[in-house]
Amino acid sequence: MSERRREGYLAGVDLHTWMVNDIASVRAKLRDGVLARVPTDQWTSQADGGGSSISHLALHLARHHDLAVNTAIRDHEPLYLQHREALGHADIALGAGLEEHEDPGVSAVPPAALSTYVDAVFDATGPWLDHLGSMVLDTVPDTRRRLRDHAGLSEDDFGWLHAMWADQPVWWFLQWPVIGHGHTHVGEATSVRNRLGFSPFAPPATPSPSAP
Repeated sequence: MSERRREGYLAGVDLHTWMVNDIASVRAKLRDGVLARVPTDQWTSQADGGGSSISHLALHLARHHDLAVNTAIRDHEPLYLQHREALGHADIALGAGLEEHEDPGVSAVPPAALSTYVDAVFDATGPWLDHLGSMVLDTVPDTRRRLRDHAGLSEDDFGWLHAMWADQPVWWFLQWPVIGHGHTHVGEATSVRNRLGFSPFAPPATPSPSAP
């Protein structure tokens, strides 16, 4: 192996830069690749008559991102509580949108309010992450208490979430609920976009042959 190739192979990865860029990628793919391309009156449509809608996927990934960063890691109330009324969730359970299965009564939110909430979640994460020290990544937060006290999510009602998130370090929350989970559902939303007929890569429609 040449010295040049050896140096390239051993070059270190800046973990902080990778996280910042990957989270920005999730946001850009969702905002520019899906939400900006699909008319808002189609956000609650279920392609092919089944599966999840774009509205549900955007709400779901934002809720998990919000809970992971603002509640589990930062020990704050989730931003969702500030946006519940605008989303039409004032009288809906505090766990709305967290489960993978879509509830149309939860996902049918005003598009403008959903866009505002999604943007607020990513906007809050950016400045915080810019100043996050690497030593914090191995810290294990008291997630059970924070979910219960700040988000109103009890173990009785959300045992699956408590079990999945308990005893996990900060790096895990960024790696999975924020980045991995985000990319997964943006990919799903992109598929819905395509099946609804809004892919930017779809070939142009072939004109029907003229009748003789």
